[in-house]
Amino acid sequence: MRYSIFSLARNALTGHKNWQQAWKSPEPKPRYDVIIIGGGGHGLATAYYLAKNHNITQVAVLEKGWIGGGNTGRNTTIIRSNYLLEPNAHFYEHGMKLWEGLSQDLNFNLMFSQRGVLNLAHDDSQMDALHRRGNAMRLNGIDAEILDLKQIKKMVPLLDTSAQTRFPIMGGLLQPRGGTARHDSVAWGYARAADARGVDIIENCEVTGFKRAGGKVVGVDTTRGAIGARKIGVAVAGNTTRVMDMLDMRMPIESHVLQAMVTEPVKPMLDTVVTSGAAHLYISQSDKGELVFGGDLDGYNSYAQRGNFPVLEHIIQAVITLFPAVSRMRLMRTWGGLVDMSMDGSPIICKTDIQRLYLNAGWCYGGFKATPASGYCFAHTIANDAPHEYNAAFTLDRFHQGWLIDEKGVGASPMSH
Repeated sequence: MRYSIFSLARNALTGHKNWQQAWKSPEPKPRYDVIIIGGGGHGLATAYYLAKNHNITQVAVLEKGWIGGGNTGRNTTIIRSNYLLEPNAHFYEHGMKLWEGLSQDLNFNLMFSQRGVLNLAHDDSQMDALHRRGNAMRLNGIDAEILDLKQIKKMVPLLDTSAQTRFPIMGGLLQPRGGTARHDSVAWGYARAADARGVDIIENCEVTGFKRAGGKVVGVDTTRGAIGARKIGVAVAGNTTRVMDMLDMRMPIESHVLQAMVTEPVKPMLDTVVTSGAAHLYISQSDKGELVFGGDLDGYNSYAQRGNFPVLEHIIQAVITLFPAVSRMRLMRTWGGLVDMSMDGSPIICKTDIQRLYLNAGWCYGGFKATPASGYCFAHTIANDAPHEYNAAFTLDRFHQGWLIDEKGVGASPMSH
């Protein structure tokens, strides 16, 4: 069923009792052309683009829990393409262009809001770095504007712009086309659209091992039985090292908890996304009125979707320093997502040394905003056994060759643990 004002009116007349199931719950088939391990945004997007762009519909998405139960529903929903280095800039800008038409493409309201993303600078060196990033963005065809303190005061009136604050503000870099989207809707929209094109979405189906023959993978063992496949893609974010351990493949990845939280809902007070590198804070207001904010990683490796109080305290201190007006608001809930931190802070989308096995990992802080571009490029890589131009640089080999894509400070830091 296609969602429209007409289907809404038609179902309203029957008390909304005749809506079709958004996606089916089939039993696994004995064999597929492609298996995607991981039912988050990246896995579902990959399956959708395999069917849409490459006419590969014998695809199964295997999810150990429920659709969107991992990082897709555990992030701060920020979307941007304000990257410095060319491989990341072109990749994320491709994703931004996909975001701009994605609700129409999927026939699902993703609540995509291009409210802008503002990065703050607190000293001369940070201001210089934002000028450099902004110039690089504009050279790559990405929107970027440098704002002075007066413009920031007008844009975000509740921000403490006084000289006495702990983080004095000197200026900022704005990407007007950046913004937010509803994370659950992204998973549901891709799941529904992939299912409509013939993809099997199989929940509560954990992969427990791989079947190999002659140097290539030929299938997987799962909690719902063995399933054969011509090709297998792995898109499991923070659980990448666990899954790849089944193949004795060591990954240049650390898994960390990344915490976030929301306040009680209030009237509109913040109509853009504000980030601060010095405070390591990012904050926005949801459509329900909640302030959504997050910060840095917990300082230890973990596979648990929960955090600790010192990080929460650090983030809240930063929020109150920059936005004193929120100091008496109540926190409503907190959560932790499990992120896969690559050694250079950039993703991995490539073939592996094992034939017919493909890897999508290393998303660090950028997993949610990368969802459309990641699925688009991963599907191309799987279908053609060769990378798309936008993910050609995101190989595993770069860690052997020393050709890193270091966006400065967003990769893992093993020496600190």
